[in-house]
Amino acid sequence: MLLVLAMVMLAAAVYLMAQVSTHAARQQQLTIRRAAGYGRTRAAGTALERLNFRDRVLTPGIRRLAEVTLRLSPKASVEGIGTRLIASGLAGRISTTQFLAIKGGMALGGLVLALVVSITALPVAVFFLAPLFAVLGFVLPNFFVMLTTRSRRERILRELPDALDLLAVSVEAGLGFDGAVTKLTEHMDGALVDEFSLTLGEIRIGKSRSEALKRMAVRVPVPEVGAFVRAVTQAEQMGISLGRILRVQAADSRNRRQAAAEEKAMKAPIKMLFPTVIFIFPAMFIVILGPALLNLMDVLG
Repeated sequence: MLLVLAMVMLAAAVYLMAQVSTHAARQQQLTIRRAAGYGRTRAAGTALERLNFRDRVLTPGIRRLAEVTLRLSPKASVEGIGTRLIASGLAGRISTTQFLAIKGGMALGGLVLALVVSITALPVAVFFLAPLFAVLGFVLPNFFVMLTTRSRRERILRELPDALDLLAVSVEAGLGFDGAVTKLTEHMDGALVDEFSLTLGEIRIGKSRSEALKRMAVRVPVPEVGAFVRAVTQAEQMGISLGRILRVQAADSRNRRQAAAEEKAMKAPIKMLFPTVIFIFPAMFIVILGPALLNLMDVLG
């Protein structure tokens, strides 16, 4: 506690010395700014008064926190974060700026939590807990996005065979690809249908079908979706029957889904081994060997 108090007093002394030493220069800059803004203060103040609390405080604060967070992670970029949010399906609910601000806010929250824990338990631990909690708060949003992306990919893989079957039936019934996608969006729902709906909207605003499908493959980095996009693009370029291609793609996607399910079933016994050894075997040993050990202790006693 004394160490933390000494650090706070030292920081306050440094701050006061800096304020005193730069007082004259700050007063001169303030006078120059007032003279430069003479005549415009009233209009700016009136426009500022019209803004609500969110536009005056929250939005600029979120933007500045996002800028600081982006500087702390030089390997990250706004485009890369936006692509990850689109792949996770969160782009419609949260923007890139808000995501960066959440990362920075959680890092600051980790620092505050470390200070509280250290003051109540052990003050020296602040030097170890503060970096740990800050890094955890900074990384947790990325981990959440990764889990959401993985879950969305699994849902898309489950929905893909049925969606391709419906597309194949619609195309064989005489509809074009755009009409088949429209039928799909009317009769099904889910993450894959949302992507098809977005692709159909891009086609309607003037983008070519191949370009819109390629953008869908980028948004959904799943091998099965990439194979479907390539097959449809090649069928359109070479004049092959689209219904037959969709049937083949649906059968191939269903076979891949079955193979993935069998692979998970083969891995299940190995994954169950560790909980069995850690939790079940000790309880069994206690139940089976416990009475024998008690009888042996009575005999020896």
